[in-house]
Amino acid sequence: MTQDQRAPEEDLSRRERQIMDVLLRHAQATASMVREEIPDPPSYDAVRTTLRILVEKGLVERAAGNGRHVYRPAIDLDTAREHAVSRLVRTFYQGSTARAALALLRRSDLDLGEEELERLERMLAQMDTAGEGEPA
Repeated sequence: MTQDQRAPEEDLSRRERQIMDVLLRHAQATASMVREEIPDPPSYDAVRTTLRILVEKGLVERAAGNGRHVYRPAIDLDTAREHAVSRLVRTFYQGSTARAALALLRRSDLDLGEEELERLERMLAQMDTAGEGEPA
């Protein structure tokens, strides 16, 4: 994803991002639920206003349920994951997926079993054969 192909959710404020994160984690939530989960939460009205803005931006959908509005992300979780990984790679690893993958594999709390390591080796070999690999 190039700079011109940035996902719309990349241009969010800190609060908008926090709210989107809650919605993506739970698939749907009310304004009260969102407010309970964000750090140093603003007022209930501020959360509702931000949710309305996210609806206007097309990133969140709103539906009525049991007399309350229920909000859900307009983007599916797999697409959100892809966008997040792309942003991470661009921002912290100069666009190198190989550098990002190595950073994840170097994490001290990562405990890969022999079977998982073999699976990773097969996947890397398949990527290399298909020409999808990149130099470190």
